[in-house]
Amino acid sequence: MRSGATATALGVAALMASMDAATAQDSSTTLPPVKVDAPREKPRPVVVPVKPKPTPVVVAKPQPAHHPAQTHAASTTHHTGPTTASARATGGGAAPAGAPAAAGPSVPLFIQAERDPYADPVAPYRAVRVQSNKFTQPIINTPRTITVLTREALDDKNATSLREIGRSTAGVTLGTGEGGNAFGDRFFIRGFDARNDIFVDGIRDPAVNVRENFYTEQVEILRGPGSSFAGRGTAGGAINIVTKQANTISDFVDMRAQGGTADQTKRVTLDVNKVISPMLAVRANGLFQDANVAGRSFVTDDRNGAAGSVVFKPLENLTFTAQYTHVYQNGLPDFGVPYNRARNRPYPEGVTPRYVWYGLINRDFSAYSQDFGTFTATWRYNENLTLSSRLRQGRSVIDYVGTLTQNSNLAARTVTIGAQSRYQVTNVLANQTDANIKFDTGPIKHEAVTGVEFSREGVTRTNYQGLNSEFNGQPIVAGQLNCNIYLPCTYLPFTNKPYLNPNFTRIAVDTASGYVIETANYQDIVIANAGVRFDDYTITNRNETYTTFAANHSFMTNYNAGLVLKPMKDVSLYTAYATSTNPVGAELDGGAANYGGLTTAVQIFPPQYNRAKEIGVKWQAMEHLLATLALFRTDVSNAREVNSGVTTGNSAYYVQGVDLEVAGNITDRWSMIGGLVIMESKVKQSPVWTNVGLQLANIAHESFSLLSKYKFGDLIGLDLDGLEVGGQAVYRSKIYGGNNIVANGATALNAAFWPAPTAANPFVNVPTILPSYWRFDVFAEANISKNVGMKLTVSNLFNRTYYDAFYQTAAPYAQMAPGRAVYLETHVNF
Repeated sequence: MRSGATATALGVAALMASMDAATAQDSSTTLPPVKVDAPREKPRPVVVPVKPKPTPVVVAKPQPAHHPAQTHAASTTHHTGPTTASARATGGGAAPAGAPAAAGPSVPLFIQAERDPYADPVAPYRAVRVQSNKFTQPIINTPRTITVLTREALDDKNATSLREIGRSTAGVTLGTGEGGNAFGDRFFIRGFDARNDIFVDGIRDPAVNVRENFYTEQVEILRGPGSSFAGRGTAGGAINIVTKQANTISDFVDMRAQGGTADQTKRVTLDVNKVISPMLAVRANGLFQDANVAGRSFVTDDRNGAAGSVVFKPLENLTFTAQYTHVYQNGLPDFGVPYNRARNRPYPEGVTPRYVWYGLINRDFSAYSQDFGTFTATWRYNENLTLSSRLRQGRSVIDYVGTLTQNSNLAARTVTIGAQSRYQVTNVLANQTDANIKFDTGPIKHEAVTGVEFSREGVTRTNYQGLNSEFNGQPIVAGQLNCNIYLPCTYLPFTNKPYLNPNFTRIAVDTASGYVIETANYQDIVIANAGVRFDDYTITNRNETYTTFAANHSFMTNYNAGLVLKPMKDVSLYTAYATSTNPVGAELDGGAANYGGLTTAVQIFPPQYNRAKEIGVKWQAMEHLLATLALFRTDVSNAREVNSGVTTGNSAYYVQGVDLEVAGNITDRWSMIGGLVIMESKVKQSPVWTNVGLQLANIAHESFSLLSKYKFGDLIGLDLDGLEVGGQAVYRSKIYGGNNIVANGATALNAAFWPAPTAANPFVNVPTILPSYWRFDVFAEANISKNVGMKLTVSNLFNRTYYDAFYQTAAPYAQMAPGRAVYLETHVNF
């Protein structure tokens, strides 16, 4: 095992050479890779002033050799020339011990013992690599678009949940629980439903839960089909949550206490790392939150959780890590506001106040819990072979009763409401075992990843009964309660306790997979990547009484290929092609086949097949700013659609567009991360011929986000070192409703073929629309002492009324996004 300084120097040289950068990526790292090759001895901490967050100064201290593959770096270095501290930092590694810091202002430095292992230490908004060992190259040399929210970006966004990340990221649209699906985290990436394409440390999490971020190191959004990397689904991309892990570098305690204006919101997090010996370290994270939702009456969002990890290195080349996380969230749920079909806007657009809540305070509740543990073993046989195996056991519970708003009548000032309920338990047992292999053929450096994956996913779900007892004596419309749209039925008494429907639905999915991914690097000029994956997928669905039963077996083959040309070391030109498949039932929470669920045997179709092409350029400008510009197109065949109440499986459509991403530093004091995504979608084939030519529903075809901040120094004789001021701008274009694929009515190129409005149905070809919006946030952060900092954040500065998601039927509703809120956080670190 090498010293931290040597590992860093080799990792730095790696970014200047693509293959070396590949080794810096560590094809053989366990999840998380930061624990693979820790230094033998705990380094002496650097004595410097303290600041609440890392600053863009290269810290002259040893870093762990995160990747065993770095021992091969010397033999794969192709670029020559001076290796300044600044150049080294672009590779994501710190300068060797004793080396001078990078040129720049002398900003007080907050020493965080667990430096973000994935980010550029000089530009912490820019991730150098992603976590998975299947991606052997740094991001600049990976032939696809990847958006990474680093730890610093998550902090500055004040993103305490995965939903907030989706809300403030270009190219991502939020969805709601349509088609009998669960109300939880539902994201659309590049126009494709990705609610079952969320991973934690590289292992699929199919729970559709509501995910917290207190245990999160960074969030990676892989754009475009990725079945050869991740398995089924991933038509538009995948989201990987990287958890915080113990390290053997040094001890630290990090505590944050936050208060907010949303009815005295309170949030406290604790992050502690303890090095017990050079071979053993533990880390613990805790969360407490007592919160309301800004701009909404009654709605609460309380959370608590604990996470812990242990790293144990009994031998120089053998590492074990164990991790466990528990999160519990409960409160009064907010399932939305009614939609005004007469004005074609949600009612808070000029009719009702935004704070009006249509739930029933004596009946509604929500409770989401998540428990998962992961055990990882990594053995580095030698510098050319590393074996790793990850075992995950997880359990998630979704439990709620909420209120949906249905048809409304503005003239009568009424809205009908109905109950929505679910009790769902999701269990996951999964193992991934793989090998990272390096070899040379003449001047070409190769790195291959081959492995197998086995998983059992089980879902047990039902709903609640006895939900209409509070309707006694109230006006009923078609079995639903009729309420005043301005003064809802909030306080209706509830005399009977809801009870679970005993006829549970039970779903089991068994998957066995094998994959090979290979990267060939010729002189850091041409980098070729290709992979293939085989998935044997079996799903069964039955109810408790066996009155319904359905099963499906699919054998899926998917592949990817990419080519990178590097005319200069800081520029990558790339082209890529990838496939993915969505088998029937892949969305395990789905209650309808057209929304990805498996319900009856008559709705079993071949897998949906997705093919994607992408060309782009990545440029690492000014050493610490990575810009990506990509053109992409994804074609879908065998898509499922409803025609006259019957689900069919032979529709086709495409989504294409341009994706611009930027992350890093413009100057040594000015940082930014953001993106602009512009898309076009169109139905190519449908059993309803008038649908051909229409765009897709539930997609924001234009979206923009930019987070930026500036770190002050001396200004007009004032010492402002440690003061940071920043803000975020988010834009999302309008979204059209419709069915699960096609946007409705007047959005059509061929609208003349739609039926004419009638007295009974005056809105037959009038589209349902969620309006576009801009949202702005601002924040300022400053040092109080060497161990204490404070941060002021104003979210939704102008109190914009906007909406997270849209239920797309003829009687739609919209889910509200939070209003303006002011948060003050105190951050203590020692």
